Amino acid sequence: MSINRSGFYKWLSRRNNPSNRELIRNEACKIFEEFHYKYPSHGYRWLNAKIRLELGIYYSNNYAHKICKFLGIKSIAKHVRRYGKKVNRELKNFPNYILAELNPLRPFQIVVSDMTAFWANNHYYELTLFMDLFNNEIISYYLSNKKGDPNSYHLALKDLIIKKEEYKDLELILHTDQGSVYSSKKFNESLYLYNITHSMSKPGTPTENGAMEAINGWIKEELFIDFNINSCENISKQIDDYIYFFNNECTAKGNVDTYPSYVDKIIN
Repeated sequence: MSINRSGFYKWLSRRNNPSNRELIRNEACKIFEEFHYKYPSHGYRWLNAKIRLELGIYYSNNYAHKICKFLGIKSIAKHVRRYGKKVNRELKNFPNYILAELNPLRPFQIVVSDMTAFWANNHYYELTLFMDLFNNEIISYYLSNKKGDPNSYHLALKDLIIKKEEYKDLELILHTDQGSVYSSKKFNESLYLYNITHSMSKPGTPTENGAMEAINGWIKEELFIDFNINSCENISKQIDDYIYFFNNECTAKGNVDTYPSYVDKIIN
């Protein structure tokens, strides 16, 4: 085999007595293979985050990328990149109060909303979400099996208002696109009563509501790939279970206190 004697015995020695580096790599490979099997829609960054969250084991993203490349692990989800025009912040008819540099400092400061549609078990569904940008928590949602159902928007908004009603003094910015329901009189007529300022993206610029657009895609990938929603008979319960998982176990949610305790601290 054209291998010299000394090279063969060095290889044999390494094989029988692996270094600490090889042992650590082998252990990391087992962990990443296990989590990839559990979350096949995740790339190396989110796999690394889940490992850190569930096992408390810290790997750098660079090392996680090397391990996944060594194992041939890739997300099986199809990620769509959106290339939008440069955002113009000066709007006339529908002002956008959210700036790219603005970071929420408290709950109920900036809430974003959007509707996403999908097919499951040969049935059509529309899921309307309201997400708090402070910790990426879905604070209200509604699932409808009717196409173009405005009730999904209004009922989800009603749940949001109920959660905020106790803290009327806190100003809230609700950011949406310029969909027909979001811009309707019925949707907006009661917002000012609860100290809610409506902010809107320009038409045809999903990048102005990028956080919500990204979460919509992420949620559908996990529902279909990791949670197998197509094989579920009770879609509504599956959505409820997933929202609970997203808010309590998902890495997108920050480690913060519950809303009442945190807001009480601010008010007091």
